[in-house]
Amino acid sequence: MNIFIMVDAEGISGIYSPEQVMSTGRRYEEGRELMVRDINACVEGCKQAGVDKIYVRDAHGSGSNIVWSKLSDLADYYIIGYTGKDRFPGLEECDGLILLGYHSMAGTEGGILEHTMSSASVQNYWINGMKAGEIAIDAGIAGDRGVPVIMVSGDDKACSEAEQLLPGVVTCEVKKGITWKGGMMLPPGRAYDLIRNKTKEAVEKLRQQTLKPLRYEKPIKLRVEMTERGLLPHSYSKPYMKIIDGRTYEVEGSTVEEALFRLY
Repeated sequence: MNIFIMVDAEGISGIYSPEQVMSTGRRYEEGRELMVRDINACVEGCKQAGVDKIYVRDAHGSGSNIVWSKLSDLADYYIIGYTGKDRFPGLEECDGLILLGYHSMAGTEGGILEHTMSSASVQNYWINGMKAGEIAIDAGIAGDRGVPVIMVSGDDKACSEAEQLLPGVVTCEVKKGITWKGGMMLPPGRAYDLIRNKTKEAVEKLRQQTLKPLRYEKPIKLRVEMTERGLLPHSYSKPYMKIIDGRTYEVEGSTVEEALFRLY
């Protein structure tokens, strides 16, 4: 059994401030360290559960955040940096997907660092008319490849979002959101123990074949609302897009991943 771990930053244990997740932030190095610690706990949980191969991808921003020299040797590959049009390199070799350190969708009240794809430019996303965040997007991309999401870690708002979208998914609540940049954090040791234990629980559920891939009805209609006027692509660059209003447009794709890349 092989597992793919997709890692974001905002839902990582101990992270609550934009300064920890932005490369220009004064606490960015701390955020990088915290990402590594959650990753290592998850990798250890996978190995303790008998996983054969583990692929880990840094999916936050440029994908160049984690400190390579401090990562566990138990994983088989760490996917770092720009990966082109493949959001999940190596996923086709895996049986299950873990979304580690994920956050709630844009507009979620009390969600720590809530946003969808870009806090600077994106107000909302919809998949086939359903408001969607990054959990829904990445679960859909994996689902189109036949791979189920088996665990989501993050704050209580992200975990609730995952449970509503993905029946039976294991959630790992490492903190509770109070505001968009503040919350109640588990102590480090308890957070890492929880990640290990929840990872093992998720792998066991995958073995029991109780978790199913998320598949949306095709074609995929992906709609985005920008935060400001004047941000819509020019029709010459995307003649296939449908303009909804001055800040919103929509594209279609045969898969979630194709629609996502057609959007940009």
